[in-house]
Amino acid sequence: MRGGLFFSSLLFPPPPMSSLPTSASSSASPPILPSGPVPVASTWRDRWAQGRWSNGTLVYGSSGLVLLFALLLLGDFAWSLKERAVTPVAQVLLKQMQASDLFIALVVGSVPAGLGLLLGPIVAVRSDRHRGPWGRRIPYLFLPTPFIVVSLVGMAFTPDLGAALHSVLGGASPGERVCALIVFSLMWSLFEVASVTANAVFGGLINDVVPPTLVGRFYGLFRATSLLAGMAFTFHLMGRAEQHFAAIFIGIALIYGLGFALMCWRVREGEYPPLEDAPAAHDATSAAGGALGRYLRECFTQPYYLWLFLAMTLGLVAGNPVNSFGVFYAKHVGLGLDGYGKYLALTYAISLLLALPVGWLADRWHPLRVGLTAITAYGLAMLAAGTLVREGGQFALAFVLHGVLSGIYLTGTAALGQYLFPRTRFAQFQSAMSLMAALGYMVVPPLMGAWLDATGNEYRHTFIASGALALGAALAFVMVHRHFQRLGGAGGYRAPE
Repeated sequence: MRGGLFFSSLLFPPPPMSSLPTSASSSASPPILPSGPVPVASTWRDRWAQGRWSNGTLVYGSSGLVLLFALLLLGDFAWSLKERAVTPVAQVLLKQMQASDLFIALVVGSVPAGLGLLLGPIVAVRSDRHRGPWGRRIPYLFLPTPFIVVSLVGMAFTPDLGAALHSVLGGASPGERVCALIVFSLMWSLFEVASVTANAVFGGLINDVVPPTLVGRFYGLFRATSLLAGMAFTFHLMGRAEQHFAAIFIGIALIYGLGFALMCWRVREGEYPPLEDAPAAHDATSAAGGALGRYLRECFTQPYYLWLFLAMTLGLVAGNPVNSFGVFYAKHVGLGLDGYGKYLALTYAISLLLALPVGWLADRWHPLRVGLTAITAYGLAMLAAGTLVREGGQFALAFVLHGVLSGIYLTGTAALGQYLFPRTRFAQFQSAMSLMAALGYMVVPPLMGAWLDATGNEYRHTFIASGALALGAALAFVMVHRHFQRLGGAGGYRAPE
């Protein structure tokens, strides 16, 4: 029982008495707070009973906070299963259709990045400025859901649809294999357009509804849920992807459709400040140009944010070379898909054990410091792996190390935007970072694929590439930390507007 109380207090510590909200909008339906002095709680149960957490006009009691976390984590499980499972199954399917490494990198890597580059900032800014009965985030999360479901079902039936297209085209057909690749590319593009739309504002929803004092711990749970989804897939299904890709795609479609829809239906947003009046424009072209100029000016003219975007981008794409081609590396050294899935599940299991402590550490020590430490360790480890790995056992060890260290970095910096970006324009600045990351994801996979094609599939070079990118991120984070200290540091930081 004591262990359970400690675990719960680690997740939901009582807020400081000075942080208890004294008022809230009536639309947020806040619980009644005591009118007199709040007595000091002598036990954990007393503190939990008196607990109140807030974010803007939203005020949560203990049960409301648990329900919020449960709904968000349900949506996260569905989202994580989509993010973690669809890409490796798509890679396996494309290999079955005899696609080259460069084609796979372009379609699975660069197309999503390009779409994110074009759509992400537009969706994020529109979401920040949207006011409606569903809030400003939920509409952009719910509306893409049916398109994601349809595209996943379409990918499940790619061979059949490709054969049908080949038959319809007759003598003009480029061949059944090419027709199948065309069908897959169309379905993948639809999938990514819808995914980019939802992904652009998911973090914004968390920023708007999760109490700021708990955001690091929430992202620890967020990461743990994501890892559970990854473990379930890699341990039980990855080895069967070649034979049962259709069933896997359809299963993910059902889980995502139901889980994400339920989250959107039940989570409620609070009230937001009124919008600033946009500058008047004489026509649509000048209005669009003015909006673009304002976006670029606000996000990309301050050196501090430029260093921050660079550091976060390099940190995100650092693991991409290993992640993109690890499944082929495993087959190259004799582990096969089943062995790859088992070792990937092991990395998830280790990361799962570390997720909550790392989230707690991020809240206590700051995500910036956790990220700098983790990305430096990851970079050095990957450079060593690229030099030393030669056979299956060595690859397995290096691959697990890759997953665990990158997991610590991702968990530790998951709330970095919430800590450092302006809260009122969080999605806008998050989209600017995502725009930079999209450029990285557009460039890194095809370059890595071309490099591997040119070197005869020397897959150990993926470790070297990941290590170099990670150390670049570490240097950028050093510059960010210098600016961060000048802006008040951990005790008095104020985000530049």
